[in-house]
Amino acid sequence: MKSYVKVALFVVLFIALVGMLFGLMSFFKKHSDLSKAKPDYIITAVTLQKEFEDNESAASAKYIKKILEVSGSISSVTQTDSNNVNISLKSSNDLSSVICTFASADPSKYKAGDEITIRGECSGFLMDVLLNYCAIVQKRK
Repeated sequence: MKSYVKVALFVVLFIALVGMLFGLMSFFKKHSDLSKAKPDYIITAVTLQKEFEDNESAASAKYIKKILEVSGSISSVTQTDSNNVNISLKSSNDLSSVICTFASADPSKYKAGDEITIRGECSGFLMDVLLNYCAIVQKRK
């Protein structure tokens, strides 16, 4: 093989290897602990859901990828197949809620009707407002 072909092949392989390494690092990166993070917005579940319902594009621009501290009353607690726990907070609309997803939580600690404050990253609105990587900030009886 000619030397310039060897150099070009080496450069392409090096770039591919660096790209794969970066992709793997991004894939396995742990999310930060939001229980200690400063929230971008402090809001109630009713107000958050209403803002998305009234003007989804404006609320999306304001809240998506932001850390929200949301207070409200628990409507349901469910455990998914992947051992995540979803806590749904009541909103003013019976067909919609704020769904907070926890990577690890004990679902037996929470029950419908409890007042709670949760911090999480807003990921959007699909009939429900979705918060990911959540952490309990405060639980009130």
